[in-house]
Amino acid sequence: MRVERAALDGVLLFTPTPHRDDRGLFTRTFDSVVTAGSGLDPTAFIQDSRSRSRRGTVRGTHGRSGRGEAEPARCARGAVHDVLVDVRPDSPTFGEQISALPDDETFVILHVPPGPPAPTEQTDVRYRIDREHDPDEDMSVRYDDPDLRVHWPLPVSTISDAGSRARPLFDSNAVG
Repeated sequence: MRVERAALDGVLLFTPTPHRDDRGLFTRTFDSVVTAGSGLDPTAFIQDSRSRSRRGTVRGTHGRSGRGEAEPARCARGAVHDVLVDVRPDSPTFGEQISALPDDETFVILHVPPGPPAPTEQTDVRYRIDREHDPDEDMSVRYDDPDLRVHWPLPVSTISDAGSRARPLFDSNAVG
């Protein structure tokens, strides 16, 4: 498994090596030794979650304020256009963004430190989270925020009510 540092402070990309043959494939999606070698505590992750989205869905441009959550996420089925925006005011990459396309062929795992639309017909994303969810720390940013200028590869056809009410990132009420 290869580990790379992404352009946003603290973001890591884990790329497993799928072994393919006439039966299908096998790949390791978590390795505590590799995780520890990248500077993360492999025992810190206390919850696994899974989401399923239809094509064109923006599941949310959201995150956690306060203590936040560290979250390695991978696409278990299909592909997802994942956009990360650094909203940590003290971060050297505050306001910057990256995008990635985790899918069920490469098995890339995107580790997001504390502090997506689906391009295939159906997408399953698996998340491993390092602390209990605290709804008081929920925050969201508009998926079509004009300052962020996120290029979505497909027209957005579905978004939650909360996502449609979200404010732009640099609106004083958006973060936290």
